[in-house]
Amino acid sequence: MFNIVLVNPQIPPNTGNIGRLCVNTNSTLHLVKPLGFDISEKAVKRAGLDYWEKLDLVIWESLEEFYKENKKYLDRFFFATTKSKKPYFEVTFKPGDFLIFGSETKGLPMEFMRKNWQNAITIPMCENGRSLNLSVSVGIILYEAIKQNIDSFCGH
Repeated sequence: MFNIVLVNPQIPPNTGNIGRLCVNTNSTLHLVKPLGFDISEKAVKRAGLDYWEKLDLVIWESLEEFYKENKKYLDRFFFATTKSKKPYFEVTFKPGDFLIFGSETKGLPMEFMRKNWQNAITIPMCENGRSLNLSVSVGIILYEAIKQNIDSFCGH
């Protein structure tokens, strides 16, 4: 349905929750190295991620490799960032879009987002907090994209 891209994720439970979201939405999870944890079969089993084998997972060695292989879709890259003023719900999403999220500690590199800055989106927040949990952010934006494309969602 959609492509969820995590650039340099650091916290295993976040990635596990996002993997579960991807399985339940027929979305592909792209993990861009370096990763802050081990995703070997043994580590995944130990973490109790019994659905991981059902996950459509693509591992990229670097952001450069991801970009080189997918730059033809650049106009459908949407960068989740606190640096944008454009709310995610003002975007028109299409099946196959790339919803791209940075690491929990650093976010996305500005030079990467500048490749298509008009698609930098944010989740509105009040002034008391600086960001949301990564898996919560993915869920919010992914389900907005699904809402806009419900007729294409899992046979609905």
